[in-house]
Amino acid sequence: MKNLVDPTSCFPLGIRCLRFELYSSLSSIFSLPNVDARLKSLCEPPDSNFMGAVSVFDRAINSSCLPSARACNTLIEFLVKLKKHELVFSVYLKMTRVGILPSFMSLSGLVDCFVHSYKPQLAFGVLGLLLKRGFTVSVYIMNLMLKGLCKNGDVLRAIDLFTKMKGNYVFPDVVSYNTLVSGLCKEKQFDDAVKLLVEMKDGGCDPNSITYTTLMDGLCRDGRVEKAFSLFEEMKSKGLEVDVVAYGVLIGGFCNKDCFDSAKALFDEMLEKDILPNGFVFSCLINCLCKLGQWNEASAMLHVMTNRGILPDCYTYTGLIDGLCKDGRTRKALDLFYLMLEQRVEPTTVTYNIIIDGLCKEGYLGDALKLLEIMMDKGKEQDVISYNTLLSQLHNHKKVDDVIELLGSLSKDGSDPKPDSITFTSIIQGLCKEGRLDEAIVLYDTMNSRGIPANLFTFNNLIGECLKAGTIDQAMKMWKHLHESGFTPNSNTYGTVIGGFCKLHMLNFAKGFFIRMRVSGHDPKLVDYNTLMASLCNESSIEQARQLFEQLKNSNCEPDVISFNIMIDGNLKAGGIQSAKELLKEMIQMGVKPDPKTCTIMINRLSKLGLLDEAKSAFDSMIASGFLPNVYACDSLLKGFGSKGEEKEIINLLHLMANKGVVLDSRITDTILSCIYHNQVDPGALPTFRQAFSEGTAISCSELLTKIKASKLEIKSHAS
Repeated sequence: MKNLVDPTSCFPLGIRCLRFELYSSLSSIFSLPNVDARLKSLCEPPDSNFMGAVSVFDRAINSSCLPSARACNTLIEFLVKLKKHELVFSVYLKMTRVGILPSFMSLSGLVDCFVHSYKPQLAFGVLGLLLKRGFTVSVYIMNLMLKGLCKNGDVLRAIDLFTKMKGNYVFPDVVSYNTLVSGLCKEKQFDDAVKLLVEMKDGGCDPNSITYTTLMDGLCRDGRVEKAFSLFEEMKSKGLEVDVVAYGVLIGGFCNKDCFDSAKALFDEMLEKDILPNGFVFSCLINCLCKLGQWNEASAMLHVMTNRGILPDCYTYTGLIDGLCKDGRTRKALDLFYLMLEQRVEPTTVTYNIIIDGLCKEGYLGDALKLLEIMMDKGKEQDVISYNTLLSQLHNHKKVDDVIELLGSLSKDGSDPKPDSITFTSIIQGLCKEGRLDEAIVLYDTMNSRGIPANLFTFNNLIGECLKAGTIDQAMKMWKHLHESGFTPNSNTYGTVIGGFCKLHMLNFAKGFFIRMRVSGHDPKLVDYNTLMASLCNESSIEQARQLFEQLKNSNCEPDVISFNIMIDGNLKAGGIQSAKELLKEMIQMGVKPDPKTCTIMINRLSKLGLLDEAKSAFDSMIASGFLPNVYACDSLLKGFGSKGEEKEIINLLHLMANKGVVLDSRITDTILSCIYHNQVDPGALPTFRQAFSEGTAISCSELLTKIKASKLEIKSHAS
């Protein structure tokens, strides 16, 4: 940088001034006329040869037969035009080291080279040298600098330079503004870009078509199509040329928002003005129609496109394939994909991912795997999305072994994409679903050893499965790893742990984690309250369950029908009949409707307590509410009536069951036989049931009725 800013610094201080004073005469003595002539010849057509010119220059410099400053600057300008950035810098350094000063055009070219080489810092160094040499910095140089900074993503520094440029009487032109507008749009600073347009107009610099089109494109990408359209109308009102690019930007914006009618209106306007639409415009319209499910219209638009001699490109095909997959027509999308290959239109990785995802979702895993093979055969760069899509669907279809085999194929030769956290999590989830905990833990260890961080979902899966398997030590080890990995347990994590300990009947641990959950700032979910209340009731800790129920009512959650059912059942089981009735009343007052489970609980518990009238009343309420009586409620009532010898109630209930189409299972069949035998029920009074049994029935309904009506002795044998 020091040599760049001060090219004379390579000379001893004592002779520096003398060398520059005598340079003009010395160059005429030591330079060879044929060197200048040769350089000029190689830098101009028809004999232009940049490598030959650089070679002649190097030999001349190394032999001390210095070419003239004009020849050196001509060479730099020639290399700048060819964009040979490294060679420009090399020639510049060599000529300045021997005291040949670059011209304004050479220094301007050097700025251009550094801008295109993404080296804005070096460009600033050249700018300083220009000012030091007394050159006037033009708007052209400033525009180069702005371009370099915006290309490098340093738009704030570009704006700062822009401001200083105006402060030093270097007035920006339309290129300056367009460069900044483009830079701001790329950084998604759209409001600032719009302000710049206003400033541009106020400053007397008229925006051109590029200004408007650039800003419209940015606004459309941000979803602000209406604002872009107002700029489009302003652009037309100013008489600026509106070309296919401007129309394409707006049509694409409207299509992205599924506003096909607006896009089609602009398309028709284009045709009226004899502006020929390009492939991008057609593709946008076709893809929009596909997303809207208007396949006939999309096909017609594709026909218009091909009739105009515009062949579908990868973007067109990908949009069609995406639309078909989302519409559940993946087989049609696959046909289109193979047509795409026949037409020698090369699919992108995105195209493959879309159709692989569509095939997986519809269960065509074989075709999806085949496409993955095609990707590999074509040398197409695969990303981990392709694999993750397949992996997730394989484990959804319970093909975990295929999942593991596919995982093993990743990264064998180092060329395939590396499996990521999603890949491993997907497989671990599949293994956990199949109860293959040991393999899931081995995979987790592999994940750890490769430096792939697990996510919270992975830990939740593993902790839950460990508790389900009863391996508490392993579950707590995972809990520790979770914290060591920098994660904080969320409500799902706590819910998993609480549920796991409840199933293991380790209520003290479950209650401890419930308290810890609340202390950590996580509100328990309704399912957490219900799980813990159910476990407390099962353990006859009804008072603690009541306290938790009160906490639930005062929390952000509201009790649901499951909450009330748990508490009603728990109270009835503990003999708290009045408490259960009050809960039922409160339930109705809160607008929570009892369900068949509520009725079944009341009937079952009241029957067992010998309160048959109340049980019968609950059963009648169940029927009146439109609920189909289930076998559990009927079984409880039959047993209650049978124990009291109420033959009439037994027959009435059996008739009701027949009329309601209650399907018998082996348990209630045994109860019916027992009731009929012990209560001496007349077989002729029995109804005829539906001839349908749930799985596990020991005897068919027709057989049962035949035997019952045949003889009471047969009933006795069945009952025994």
